[in-house]
Amino acid sequence: MKILTTEEVRQADAFTISNEPIASIDLMERAAKAFVKAFKDHSGRKRPVKIFCGPGNNGGDGLAVSRLLKIDKYQVDTYTINYTEQGSADFLANFKRLSEKSKIKNITSLKDLPEINNEDIIVDALFGSGLTRPLSGLYSEVIEALNSLPNYKVSVDIASGLYADMPLTKETAFKPDLTISFQTPKMAFLIPENDSFVGDWEIVDIGLDDTFIQQTKSRNYLITGEYIGKKLKKRKKFAHKGDLGKGIIISGGYGKMGASILSARACIRTGIGLLTLHIPKCGYNILQSTVPEAMVSTDKNEFYISNLPDLSEYNTIGIGPGIGTHSETIRMMHQLFENNTTPLVLDADAINIISKSSGLLEKLPRNSILTPHLKEFERIAGPSQNHFERLQKLNEITSKHQIFVVLKGAFTAISTPEGKTHFNSTGNPGMATGGSGDVLTGIITSLLAQNYKPEEASIIGVYIHGLAGDLAGSKFGHEGMISSDIIDCIPKAISLIKKK
Repeated sequence: MKILTTEEVRQADAFTISNEPIASIDLMERAAKAFVKAFKDHSGRKRPVKIFCGPGNNGGDGLAVSRLLKIDKYQVDTYTINYTEQGSADFLANFKRLSEKSKIKNITSLKDLPEINNEDIIVDALFGSGLTRPLSGLYSEVIEALNSLPNYKVSVDIASGLYADMPLTKETAFKPDLTISFQTPKMAFLIPENDSFVGDWEIVDIGLDDTFIQQTKSRNYLITGEYIGKKLKKRKKFAHKGDLGKGIIISGGYGKMGASILSARACIRTGIGLLTLHIPKCGYNILQSTVPEAMVSTDKNEFYISNLPDLSEYNTIGIGPGIGTHSETIRMMHQLFENNTTPLVLDADAINIISKSSGLLEKLPRNSILTPHLKEFERIAGPSQNHFERLQKLNEITSKHQIFVVLKGAFTAISTPEGKTHFNSTGNPGMATGGSGDVLTGIITSLLAQNYKPEEASIIGVYIHGLAGDLAGSKFGHEGMISSDIIDCIPKAISLIKKK
């Protein structure tokens, strides 16, 4: 699913109005109906609703929503802030429609704020995605007053005060429990520091011209199950293990053999044909007994990785989980980069070694996949003032070095050498647990071995990883789930994707 900018959505609105054709007031009505349908699904019983409307089209949406809820027998009180006749045309049209049947109260100071009972649902329709400057005056005061209340809160399209496409410069924005947004996600929804200004969110289709949207060249995408379902390969009837890839994961160190186990088990569960683990000698008995499906190659060193095995027979190499940053391990990494042209999957200490070793990133084989968490990425790219800046640095690195970077976290971001960013839609806070990244390394290594292209392996891998995490979370709870639970749910996740 494309993530459009505010300007691109405005163009899609204009194109739809011109080419459907449909009057803008009728398109607003369609959006309001879509909002109301989703709102009713979330609000449950018909609790009282108080809707606060601004002077623009977002306020017009709110007025239309109020009228439609009243028709459906909801108890609704509607408020405008500093009402004048200078509002947008569609706002004024909906104001007239609603005022003919219901009283609209105007707020000119905080003294005019109504009494709000705990059971009331507050709906924010003050300002939409077109906002480009901080809120001030009465609008800011009203939002701060509403934010202080414990009521369930819903925003129309985007929280008032939040910018759709740029960082929030002043933390005066509405804090909804739910945002019901129109047609496509906003970039703002995917930014960690915006969490309290977004809440849960849902996208509703308001019928903008699909041909126009498909032809719009977007750089940002939200990964959906339908997309992944089309990308998954069907295993052939006469396939054998040699057809499904031969991969090797270089991993483990004294006290960190669990990382090898997790990455190996995840790799096998994702369907690789043959997997070999290259580990320190100290892990041999551990791996042979815990992952009997994998073959084991031991390093000459007892406690850490110091040399490379013969890599000629493998079509995929994963490296990093648990390897540490010993000087001999660093030397081994230099050797790997200098003598291998096969794309690599790099995680954990492999990334830390790159950040510590001048010039090593430049030697990385093209189309390799790095899977850092935020701190690991910061060690490579330097600190960022906000996530928008971090994403810009992410795209600069992938473009410059012609690699893929999977920046792990909520809405994991996959940046491509062409400058596109794909955001994952699966996963949950329970996956913030030791070993979860090792699992992802195994999944992506497995897909790469099965001849998925690096971009496909990255996108499909994070989606499977997140969905398996969601299945584990529903079974064990976010607090109780562990990384092994994610691995156990990989087959079920793949099965569900294939049904989409």
